Amino acid sequence: MMTRPLFWIALLASLTAHADVEVDVEAYGKSLGGWNARKGKAAEYELSEAGYRTYQPEVSPSPDGGIFVSVRIDHRRGFMASDDHASLELSFAEDGTLVSAQSSLALQGRTISSELIKGGASASTSVAAPQIDRAVKIGTDLVADLSSKLLREKIVEPGRVSFPAAIRHNYNLLYRAVRKKAPDAAAPATAAMPPDEPATPTRAAPPPVTPPAPASPPPATTPPAPTPPATEGGKKEIPLPDIKSYNPAGAPTTPLPEKKKSMVVEYGEDVLKLARDVAKQQIK
Repeated sequence: MMTRPLFWIALLASLTAHADVEVDVEAYGKSLGGWNARKGKAAEYELSEAGYRTYQPEVSPSPDGGIFVSVRIDHRRGFMASDDHASLELSFAEDGTLVSAQSSLALQGRTISSELIKGGASASTSVAAPQIDRAVKIGTDLVADLSSKLLREKIVEPGRVSFPAAIRHNYNLLYRAVRKKAPDAAAPATAAMPPDEPATPTRAAPPPVTPPAPASPPPATTPPAPTPPATEGGKKEIPLPDIKSYNPAGAPTTPLPEKKKSMVVEYGEDVLKLARDVAKQQIK
């Protein structure tokens, strides 16, 4: 079954330890005067009238969830002389506690390395701040071990003699730049699916059914006018008036129109008489 190996691979990947602490590189560089040298990759400063150069730290995650920090420090001896080099290595636990520290010097072919200083239970004497007290104890033991080995080499140059002090200066600033990461609240939690339960495909919801619109009533139609019956030869039939048949036994059923006198006959004599009177008056 192919899903079971993939499930365990995804589960192991999700359980892989991630570093919960980080180094604030910008804050560390600002405490040294800023990353202004070597194209923004190093900071240059002076301690006890000697010039030093610190490069940006290299950070890598540890298997236990912490981080390992390595810093390169140079002693600038001048134009005609070769620079001295030093390295500072610090290991931090997952909660930001300093676990161990180690440093080494390279002075013109001679190498001086300190012991690996670890912070055990006996290294802390403070109950209120055991982590800080442990870090102070580790730094003190580291510089003391390195200085004692440097004095055995009969080093008299001022910049080389104060080289362990420059390492302690970077140790203190680097420890203050290490902090825990803020929890990422925006990342959602992902839950792994059990291998024996197959993924159930989700069915898409059916589209909503839209009821059909009610059919509109057909438009009212006026009945066609009756067509007159066709006649032979294509001639139209002329309607005849309704005349009742003649009754020979008595008077006709259909009354005849009443005869009226003409207006000329009725009023003609009066008009002629009036016209004569008018003519006589005009002759007189």
